[in-house]
Amino acid sequence: MVSVQKVFFKTFGCRTNVFDTEIMRSCLRDFSVTQQEEQADIVVVNSCTVTNGADSSVRSYIRRLNAIGKKVYLSGCGVHTQGERLYNDGLVFGVFSHAFREKINDILMQEQRIFECKENELVDSKIVPEVIGKSRAFIKIQEGCDFSCSYCIIPSVRGRARSQSKEKIYEQIALLCDIGFTEFVLTGTNMGSYGKGLGDIFSDSLATLIKNISKIQGVRRIRLGSLEPSQIDAEFKELLGEPFMAKHLHIALQHTDDEMLKIMNRKNYFMQDLELFEEIADKGYALGTDYIIAHPGESQERFEKGFKRLEQLPLTHIHPFIYSKRDNTVSAKFMQETKGDEAKQRLKRVNDLIAQKNYAFRKNIQNQKIPLQILIENSSQQCLSGLDQYYNRMVLENGVMGFWVELTNYQVEDKNNYGKI
Repeated sequence: MVSVQKVFFKTFGCRTNVFDTEIMRSCLRDFSVTQQEEQADIVVVNSCTVTNGADSSVRSYIRRLNAIGKKVYLSGCGVHTQGERLYNDGLVFGVFSHAFREKINDILMQEQRIFECKENELVDSKIVPEVIGKSRAFIKIQEGCDFSCSYCIIPSVRGRARSQSKEKIYEQIALLCDIGFTEFVLTGTNMGSYGKGLGDIFSDSLATLIKNISKIQGVRRIRLGSLEPSQIDAEFKELLGEPFMAKHLHIALQHTDDEMLKIMNRKNYFMQDLELFEEIADKGYALGTDYIIAHPGESQERFEKGFKRLEQLPLTHIHPFIYSKRDNTVSAKFMQETKGDEAKQRLKRVNDLIAQKNYAFRKNIQNQKIPLQILIENSSQQCLSGLDQYYNRMVLENGVMGFWVELTNYQVEDKNNYGKI
């Protein structure tokens, strides 16, 4: 009897890649999936290429796999930036781009080495029947991006913005509700552009999609991935008072100095961003953003101006990161003026500022005695934890994975809240 080969998936990068891995996993028919790398006969690397550093991490991982004799396939965004090099160096047995992810079973069945790389215009047709090891499910609603930010290579590796059909999204969510999922995180390369390619900008808008998802039996809470300020319109704002909406939005600003935003070829400007954030915060929302530090052009003066504006914003969460060069982007052509130590100091100042804002926000929620709705999703030997509606983590002494709890009596500490059921 021939034993079935075991496949391990290693995912680098964003939530979109996480969903792509689930798609590939669900397309396997002649293989079994293992959660343990050491047990695998085959390792599929779903790569990220957002920076040169991301490419380096993928290469290092693949070299380690080769050293222990694993059969390796490369997929994901890195196919377009380093797939040919890794293939020619013999570090991977096969390479296949996003467009071929639903054909993974046939690809892994081939005895010959394979290199399949072409422009990506795919919208997933596969329904994911389960999500392994999760209490909340990520749902990819669109693919690609039409923005042209100077630091970003993603539009060239993910393709133009295109949307999943609403019927397919509803079918996917209903299937996952049937097996017990109640919280859904909508995501995509540029999620706020949902509706592009579907025809009717009114019936196919993001806001309409969210409203209809909320009506599916079993859906309790809807979280959203990253949005652009320009994508939050009047129709979307009408959703902000709905009980099914998580009370947290991540709105990507990237910077708060207008000169830096111009250098980055962004579409947003600070005063408009401030007005938008204050309007949403007034509705009781926690707000997060991305923030690039030490991008070419960020002098000390521009950083300080941006920092003062960060102080003005009602932020509760932030994903700040030091600029890392990405070859074949506009930003890569310019000299990075900021030294590494100075960039790290700037990063620390931004993190410290938003940590203070987050703590104050959590204390205010506690003082108002607003009940926290928490879906338990992580466990260790010592405790359980989950995220509340404001995207803050609650660490619990007891509870059950996948269950909801409501708390008003808990401790607010520096990084997390702590409670007991």
